[in-house]
Amino acid sequence: MAARSLQILFLGSGTSTGVPMIGCKCVTCRSSDPRDSRTRSSVLFRWHDGAALRQVLVDTSTDLRFQALREGLNRIDAVLYTHSHADHVHGLDELRSFNFIQKTDIPCYGSVETLEKIRSRFDYIFVPGGYEGGGLPKLTLHAVEDNFELFGMKIEVLPVRHGPTRVFGYRLGPIAYITDCNEMPEETLRKVRGARLFVVGATQRKSHPTHFNLDQAIEAIRKTGAQKGYITHMNHDLKHNEVSAELPPGVALAHDGLLLEEGL
Repeated sequence: MAARSLQILFLGSGTSTGVPMIGCKCVTCRSSDPRDSRTRSSVLFRWHDGAALRQVLVDTSTDLRFQALREGLNRIDAVLYTHSHADHVHGLDELRSFNFIQKTDIPCYGSVETLEKIRSRFDYIFVPGGYEGGGLPKLTLHAVEDNFELFGMKIEVLPVRHGPTRVFGYRLGPIAYITDCNEMPEETLRKVRGARLFVVGATQRKSHPTHFNLDQAIEAIRKTGAQKGYITHMNHDLKHNEVSAELPPGVALAHDGLLLEEGL
């Protein structure tokens, strides 16, 4: 990658069930198109901080181990958490493998409520004298509520609503990323405007009580004025080749393993 560019690698583009879904025989779940095989949503951002290549993970999905092996990942410099739902958090224990390699703690960032849930749910990591077994992830938790800097990159926090849950998206330079969302406040919309690439979640075609549907996600992309929009966090209702043929110019479906790059 170019020294002054930012990459986003889609580790996963699926909903909490993944695609194919257990026990389902629908056309998408039986598809031979690899783009219809969706692990739980997560992305990896890459950029250069001086001579160092930084790799920052968004969420530790339930499928993190598989995703890391598939993409050949051997370093995670930090984690940005969107919220504490299981499909976005429950791969957290896999971070210990990166600790083994890196010999350093991994800083993790998120809202106060997200980090409180992580601390409670994974108390064995954070309670002094906790059971080690095969080793514990070595993490430092950093609560954030507003923009901050990480390895020379400004990280903009993008608060949105996911039903009753407050969720964070993040903007890094020209790329904005929001997954679970059914309401985007005007302040967040202003922060996303000007991004060249906007990634947003859309679970399905029909309406959903806590997620954008496809039409709502397309409308959100239009409102931001982003040059390129990508849909993620999709369930088996959205078959890749069929939906792609219907999308407006500048909008595409993401898929696992997709790598995009924007200049800084």
